[in-house]
Amino acid sequence: MKRSAPAVLLAFAVLLASGSGPGDAMAQKKSKSGLFAPLDLGLLDAPDREQWQKPDQIMDALQIADGSVVADVGAGGGWFTVRLARRVGPFGRVYAEDVQPQMIDLIKSVIQREQLTNVTTVLGTATDPRLPPGIDAALIVDSYNEMEIQDGGTHRDPVTLLKNIAQSLQPQGRLGVVDFLPGGGGPGPDPDQRADPRSVIRACEAAGLQFLKRDEVPPFEFLLIFGRINGRPSP
Repeated sequence: MKRSAPAVLLAFAVLLASGSGPGDAMAQKKSKSGLFAPLDLGLLDAPDREQWQKPDQIMDALQIADGSVVADVGAGGGWFTVRLARRVGPFGRVYAEDVQPQMIDLIKSVIQREQLTNVTTVLGTATDPRLPPGIDAALIVDSYNEMEIQDGGTHRDPVTLLKNIAQSLQPQGRLGVVDFLPGGGGPGPDPDQRADPRSVIRACEAAGLQFLKRDEVPPFEFLLIFGRINGRPSP
């Protein structure tokens, strides 16, 4: 049974009143598989997310523009998907991918509510996002750490997943990985649940992607940008 929006907001208010912040909610609501529980997405989409996540800055850095074809990998409840869809406009396309069917259902509801006609949902797997070729930019926002976790909470190597993302990119396409800065504080999860930027770079390079630059998304996050080596697919 899905929790209504008022109930979600009430739960969030209770967390604040108890001294727990959004970061505590993120840490507490991971399922045993290491994936975020769909019913608790309302705890993350706080009213101030637009200010601290800075989606326009992130999309500018990846050169996402009107008419772009982009992928939101690990899209969750579709918060970033909506902003991508607005950016690329009616002549662009957004592929909203997630491995949890419940998340796909939530995204479909958001698409209908926002009256978006340029979003396609994709149910991927832990190793293959099942994206079509011709992607201008792919984005992994605040979910890279979950891609390193298998059912049962054991760690796995995300290189195969990243290779499949690289295969879908245009020759000049870009992959952006956005995640919370190491350490505590802010609206992110506990320190041991945060992606290590060095680990992300190593995995992407092993997948045949070239590290291009790192941007800061102050005050809480970082953005790593990768491209295909010499415009070729990963081996």
